This record gives sequence, structure tokens and C-alpha cells, in this order.
Amino acid sequence: MLADHEPRPTSVLPPVVPAGADALRRVDSASLLGPAGEVLIHHQQQVYRLRVTSLGKLILTK
Repeated sequence: MLADHEPRPTSVLPPVVPAGADALRRVDSASLLGPAGEVLIHHQQQVYRLRVTSLGKLILTK
């Protein structure tokens, strides 16, 4: 158990639904995007860029 003064890891939060075959994963955006604030995603032979805008919103572009 973590002490009150220790930060809790935020990279992967508990599933949104109970554990099982249909459980969804919840991922912290900072962990996903890294220090650059963006990540390339390969999906069905295409490459997409997920990044944080200057207003702090997420945008996915092809």
C-alpha cells in the first residue's frame, strides 16, 4: 500500500468496466504521448498522429 505522501502511478488507470474479455483500458494521455506531446499510431496500413493542441485538447490527424 502507498503512503499518503507517495504519488500514485498514473500511467495506466483501472479498467472502466470490470475485468474480463470486454474490459476497456484507460491510459493517461501524458504517458501515451510522452514528452513530445504526440504519438504515431499505425492502424490498418495507415499512420495517424495523435497530439496535444496549444489549447490542451487532443487531435488525431491522418
